[in-house]
Amino acid sequence: MRNALSLLGNSNRQSEMTTTIFIDGEAGTTGLQIRDRLAQRRDVKVLSLDHGRRKDPVARAEMLNQAEISILCLPDEASRQAVAMVDNPDARLIDASIAYRTDGDWVYGMAEYGPDQPAKITAAKRVTNPGCYACSSVAMVRPLVMAGIVPADFPVTLNAVSGYSGGGRKMIETFEDAASPGYTKSTIYLYALGLNHKHTDEIKVHGGLERRPLFVPSVGRFAQGLIVSLPLQLWALPGAATPTDVHEALADHYAPTSMVTIAGLAETATMDTLDPEALNGTDELRLHVFANEEHGQVVVAALLDNLGKGASGQAVQNMNLMCGLDQATGLKR
Repeated sequence: MRNALSLLGNSNRQSEMTTTIFIDGEAGTTGLQIRDRLAQRRDVKVLSLDHGRRKDPVARAEMLNQAEISILCLPDEASRQAVAMVDNPDARLIDASIAYRTDGDWVYGMAEYGPDQPAKITAAKRVTNPGCYACSSVAMVRPLVMAGIVPADFPVTLNAVSGYSGGGRKMIETFEDAASPGYTKSTIYLYALGLNHKHTDEIKVHGGLERRPLFVPSVGRFAQGLIVSLPLQLWALPGAATPTDVHEALADHYAPTSMVTIAGLAETATMDTLDPEALNGTDELRLHVFANEEHGQVVVAALLDNLGKGASGQAVQNMNLMCGLDQATGLKR
């Protein structure tokens, strides 16, 4: 009887086990969204510093080495500094900045990247969390390159429009704070016109491209939501690919249980518009293939909430895998 009670006690303790999580930069937009997704969960325990100690390097270092998994929601250089503070070999990190996106020592934190990627993330000590533009672009480009539809050396062009929350505090002030020096009344504007956007190299590397894509981002007067579009002249591609070929290559790449979904060609054919805010409040990424067979043209479009699958939802998905949980735990489709 004692052994049975002992086993029962061990079972109960195991069922109540939680993973300790520290969000370095929890007061920022991404950090707050992650906290919101974890607020009602009992399988994780979020560690937090008092407001006055959040920028104290000693306190942060202590927390980074104490937590089982830390999620870094910091600017690039601050993320590098945080990583340097970690000396506990068991401490695991998810970095939401761009600092390690093309670093071969870090695992790319996009579970849908390939069939073995969830297992790599589960086992990883260091995971780099893709951003909204890169996640959307790679989701379209990589499967088409792998399928041989788009050659690796093809001159790929990507056009994007994002809600202004994706640009962080400075861009939010640009649209919301009339007293801000950079305040604008514009409905939409192009930016990064030096054609050297910080996500371009990440898209090239993880999209499987040999040449830098031409990436043209814009920002609109809406807080959340994002569309990235990939226009393709099918007649310019080798192999005489059809819209069905493009759609099938994407559909074959993504498992039905992933956070990436593919709209059917029949559904997409009925659509005259695509709303960048349509998936707001979700952690899903949805792909559409818009086609005109007569002219041999296709536009692949990726739609997501830039604060969901494009940032915080992606981080929680990676955290779930690192905790040994179903990757969709606590996420919304």
